[in-house]
Amino acid sequence: MNTNNISVNILGLDVQVTRKKIKNLHLSVCPPDGRIKLSCPIHFDEERVRLAIISRLPWIRQRQQEFQNQPRQSERKYVDGESHYFRGQRYRLKVIENSTTNRIQIVNNSILRMEIRKSVGLNKKEQLLQDWYRCFLKKETSALFEKWQPRIQKEASGWRIQKMKTKWGSCNTTTGHILINLELAKKSPECLEYIVVHELVHLHERHHNDRFKSLMNEFLPSWQLARDKLKAEPLAYEHWEY
Repeated sequence: MNTNNISVNILGLDVQVTRKKIKNLHLSVCPPDGRIKLSCPIHFDEERVRLAIISRLPWIRQRQQEFQNQPRQSERKYVDGESHYFRGQRYRLKVIENSTTNRIQIVNNSILRMEIRKSVGLNKKEQLLQDWYRCFLKKETSALFEKWQPRIQKEASGWRIQKMKTKWGSCNTTTGHILINLELAKKSPECLEYIVVHELVHLHERHHNDRFKSLMNEFLPSWQLARDKLKAEPLAYEHWEY
């Protein structure tokens, strides 16, 4: 049995515990069902893990309730009339089959028009839409980095768009590299801006402590409203699937 990867039950909560060569404990509650993951130093015994979970129990319950209350989309089939999101708005999909073109267009501010070659399967349709989201998000994110890096007086060593299951963004404070979740193309513009600022501020302060919050208040006073809006918007079926 690998004792560095175990599952324990603490006060009715199933916790996936991974012991690693790290100095500090890291706890996360993951969508869509509030699964609990804990990474800890190798020398931590089960009692120390138990105490860590108990001490954070109110936060764990709060996060699980947030995921339970958050609306979710059903599985996408990429057929006429299906709902898809872009920049926080819902659009109805209209699929047009042809012999030459693969492209996506917004029509009348309500229709997401997908032109695609005949006999193309679901995976190709999904990839076409994902590529369209990615192209848009790259342009928007690039503009936001140009706007905010001088203001925050920190510059990322690099950044890229990536599909992620548990984070809207991440910042490696050692390398200065930032990841932005592809799903943000579906969310309201202020949500993307909030994530870009959030990750850049991590280059000043690694932890979500009082200093971090103070810096967020200084640079983006409305950040908590954007954060709450991001939490309230629908989660994508395919994104949160394990």
